[in-house]
Formats: sequence, structure tokens, C-alpha cells
Amino acid sequence: MDRLKIAMVSPYDFTWPGGVTAHVSQLSNELRRYGHQVQVLAPHSPSRQGDDTTQFVPLGRSVPLPSGGSVARVSLSWWLYRRIRSLLERESFDIIHLHEPLAPVLPLCVLEVSNAVNIGTFHAYYNRQHLYRLSHPITKRWHDRLHGRIAVSPVARRYVNNFFPRDYEIIPNGIDVDHFAKNAQPWPQYQDGKTNILFVGRLEKRKGLRYLLDAYSRLQWELPNTRLLVVGPGSPDKESHRILSARNPQDVVMVGKVSYRDLARYYASADIFCSPATGAESFGIVLLEAMAAGKPVVASDIEGYNGIVSHGKQGLLVPKRDAQALSETLSYLANNPDLRARMGTQGQQTVEQYRWSSVARRVEDYYYETIKSVQQTCEVNGRSGKRAV
Repeated sequence: MDRLKIAMVSPYDFTWPGGVTAHVSQLSNELRRYGHQVQVLAPHSPSRQGDDTTQFVPLGRSVPLPSGGSVARVSLSWWLYRRIRSLLERESFDIIHLHEPLAPVLPLCVLEVSNAVNIGTFHAYYNRQHLYRLSHPITKRWHDRLHGRIAVSPVARRYVNNFFPRDYEIIPNGIDVDHFAKNAQPWPQYQDGKTNILFVGRLEKRKGLRYLLDAYSRLQWELPNTRLLVVGPGSPDKESHRILSARNPQDVVMVGKVSYRDLARYYASADIFCSPATGAESFGIVLLEAMAAGKPVVASDIEGYNGIVSHGKQGLLVPKRDAQALSETLSYLANNPDLRARMGTQGQQTVEQYRWSSVARRVEDYYYETIKSVQQTCEVNGRSGKRAV
């Protein structure tokens, strides 16, 4: 097959950690291994250094915007238009792969001037439909410029398909399984016989840390020989601070942001992984990371999570925002090491399908299928005098 020249476009600041930026970086690296030329186009913060700057083209400074209970750092500069047009004309990409292609404003600028085969991956899912409901009349023209459409999960497909009904190929996020499954050594200070419960994620309200802190403060009355490790950037919300101040649970370690290498060591140190997110999760990368490390998962029973974890197999699902149920479930697993081991093994078997080597091949196959479809359309439209791209 022909090697392709690919532009991988992210609307989000490439120097800040996040699910989409990690996806873009790791997919790009895997496609380069297959011999493709891949450049990443994304906003940036000049004062920050990203984890992966290989073949990175910075386009516009980012500004923080609230988005679905999180903060999205995107560029709002339409002045990029001329620079992007010059870049695309010079590079002549075969594929332009846009992640969240309707997000402001970099993907929209790219779609406006692209004459390549345009493929969009839709990652997002929100509990409310206001995002596409409000933007649909404006963004429909850019959505129509996509030749191929990918959704990372059924819930992500359903979310976008409500307003932009088309065919969407479901290709999940990938994970570097071996990074979490092999050679990660636990931190010795946490190997003291205590049962370690691990939380990983940005400290935002929708990640549900307050419910885990509430559950853990209850759990410690029954099982004092436990520890809670909280890994991720940001500061706890007001309710989390209130619980920490009022109840003063012991052995809560607020680790903060860690490197990708050290992250694997925290998974290796854990006995149970817990993600009490309250919603707006189209996928669950942290669940896959825990499963790759062979750890049982306790997670909220929400869309995006219950498509990855089957209750009673790789872990246990609990109602969202229910600290009492969360505490009881953590207690049950803490008291059943054999069950934890069985669930960890099941998780390691399940996560194999999410290896980047498998996911990236599916993306690559979709590229070739879409190129073929566009070429066939060009032949037909060429005879009628219409442009296909």
C-alpha cells in the first residue's frame, strides 16, 4: 500500500495533557512506525513544553474555555487562516485527520481550505445536547466537508449523530498496553501491607473525586489499613476540600501531576483502581490503563464506562454520585484478594483489543477505504463537472 502524508489536527493545546492530545500523539507515533509521514497541527502555549514535539506544527496560542465540566484550551484566532492555507498548499497532504473537527477554531480553518481527503474523529459526549444544538446551523457546512467520520464509542456516535446523521465508523481509543503491563515497578513507600486505592484524572468536578473522598472516609472506619492515592493535575473542588477538612481521613496522598513513566508505577502500586466520574465520558482511558496493569476496577455505571467494564468481570460498577455504594463496593473488593486477582486477569485479557497496533491498523484501513471512495466520487463528478474534494 502507498505510504501516506497525513496531517493530524487537534483543536486542543498540544502542550497540555488530555485524552484527545494523548490519542493524537500516540496514534501519530504508531502510524509513523508503519512508514507514513505524520505532522501534528495544534495550538500551543509557548511557555510550556509538550511531552512529544516530534513533527509538531504549533498553530495559535490557546485560551482556556469551560467545556462540559472541564476546561478546553483552544485557539480562537481566525488570523491563522492564511498561514494554514499556505501550509496545506505547500505540504499537499493525502489525509487530513481532524479530531473534534467541529471544535473552534483550528479544525474549522483547516476544513475551510483543505483539498485533501478529510476524516474526522468525534471523541466527545456530554449529558446535554446544547453543544451541537447551538452550533449546528453554523458548523453544518464544515461537517459536510468531511469524507470520513469516526466515533470512539457508541455513545460518542449517538451524540454526534443526533444532529449530524451520517455513517460513523466506531474505532476506539488505543493504549500502550506494555507500558502499563510490563516492567513498571511499584513505589516502595506504598508497599507496606496497606490496601492502596488509586484515582487518576484531572481534579475536575465531573471526575467525581468528592464522592471517592466521601466513600473513603467511611471506609476507613471499617478498614483503617487502607490508603488513597490521588494522581492528576489541578486542585480539589470546594466540596472535596470540605470533606478533607471536616473528616480528616488518614492516608490520603495528593500526588498531583506525574510523568507518563511514573504513572505506570502508580498503577503498579495499586490494589484497586477507582474512577467515580459523574458523566460526560465518551470513553475510559484510565480504565484501560488500570486493566493493562492487572488491577480490578471500581467505576461509576455511566455511558462510556459500562461499554468497557462489565460488572463482575473486569471490575464492579456502582451508581454515580452514591458515596455509600462506592464505600461498600471498595470494602467488598478490599476484603476479597482472590476476586481482585481474577478481575485483574480478566482485565488484562480484555485490554488486548485496545492495543495501538490493532487500533492504528483499523484507522489506516479506514484511510484507504475513504481515499478509494473519494476517488470513485471524483470520477463520477468529474464527468458532471463537479468537485468531489
